[in-house]
Amino acid sequence: MADIAYNKRANFDYEIFEKFEAGIELIGFEVKAIKSGRVNIAGSYVIIRDNQAWLLNADIPPYQVGNTPSEYDPKRTRRLLLKKSEIKYLIGKGQEKGLTILPLRVYLQRGLVKIELGIGKSRKKQDKREVIRKRETEREIARHI
Repeated sequence: MADIAYNKRANFDYEIFEKFEAGIELIGFEVKAIKSGRVNIAGSYVIIRDNQAWLLNADIPPYQVGNTPSEYDPKRTRRLLLKKSEIKYLIGKGQEKGLTILPLRVYLQRGLVKIELGIGKSRKKQDKREVIRKRETEREIARHI
């Protein structure tokens, strides 16, 4: 499974507790664009509405600008394909105070475009500094070894 897109800010800004795998409902030329690596999930998030999961603010630019319909919106809301039991679980977690559902990475699995979702809690500024400090000490140890 090769990563096509990775949300770098998600692991830094949020403490991830659980991960889920979901499919994405896409149009044909969007699949081609994603397979060529043209997708950006930074700043995107997931909401649950009407017992369905929706991916908001993910940017998938057109594969070929000339062949794309004129009404195409690259940041349109896309439906995520999850089991009913997973959606019910996410509804419960999404209603808890401080928890957010966000995309972590987009990848291919047997030719299908999949997205990894994470349930996380926002980190405070002090926690972010601690993460940076821990990462730097690990680098120093690795250099000396």
